Amino acid sequence: MLLLNNWRARTGFMTLLLVIGGFLFLPIVWMLLTSIKPEGEVFVRIPTILPHVPTLENYRALFSHSETAMQLRNSLITAGGGALLTVMLSTYAAYSFAKFRYVGRKPLMFLMLSAQMFPFAMLLVSVYPMLQWADLLNTRVGLIVAYIILALPSGTYMLYSYFINIPNEIIEAARVDGASEVYILHRIVLPLAIPAMVTVGLYSFMWAWNDLLFSLTLVSSPELRTVGPGLLLSYLGEGRANWGGAMAESIVISLPVVLGFAFLQRYFIKGLTAGAVKS
Repeated sequence: MLLLNNWRARTGFMTLLLVIGGFLFLPIVWMLLTSIKPEGEVFVRIPTILPHVPTLENYRALFSHSETAMQLRNSLITAGGGALLTVMLSTYAAYSFAKFRYVGRKPLMFLMLSAQMFPFAMLLVSVYPMLQWADLLNTRVGLIVAYIILALPSGTYMLYSYFINIPNEIIEAARVDGASEVYILHRIVLPLAIPAMVTVGLYSFMWAWNDLLFSLTLVSSPELRTVGPGLLLSYLGEGRANWGGAMAESIVISLPVVLGFAFLQRYFIKGLTAGAVKS
């Protein structure tokens, strides 16, 4: 009876995993299959799962356009620059909140975190006139600043959760030995915080890479467009939509994030779980 119950439990568990896996991966599989379908098989009354005549024409057309490489370059510059600056600024802010005691420390931290309470569209209403006043609209620098504003609160909190668990005895011992605060942060604390910093950087990069709202609003020049607006404006319109080309470009522009996460996965998981248990 016990073996029968174990068999039923394993079967039920595997069935549940298959259902969840199908729910998660079916859109990706459908996107991949659509990208290799000719246009005549995409716009049919009853679509088929597998293409009758597979084709790579959508990928050939994608790589023959210079706009795709330009948009990828713009996204790498803005998302990468925003991620690097977010890691730098959130590191100093989080270390200050975690290891120093001064007047207004907690209110300042709560004020920074309160920015996460508002929808991104509401933050855009505040960011737009600020960038307009600084003459940073329709520039890569302005878009990088917007990405920093949006990712800094959550990045600071993640690093704060990591720094708060670093034993103060390590820092006090370094101070007794005559080390300066700058030396302690850069030579002692930061090597211990690499998983958390990678987590913040990867999180910021993924958010900026997948952004559409801010990049579509703050940048209007075609030569400065990132992959999100480029995908929307190139393949989707009121009169006609090239779904095969859109799916092909979606797969290509997803590769940097997928590869980055694959290489940095162990740091990402370690950084997310480091602040979960008080040491």
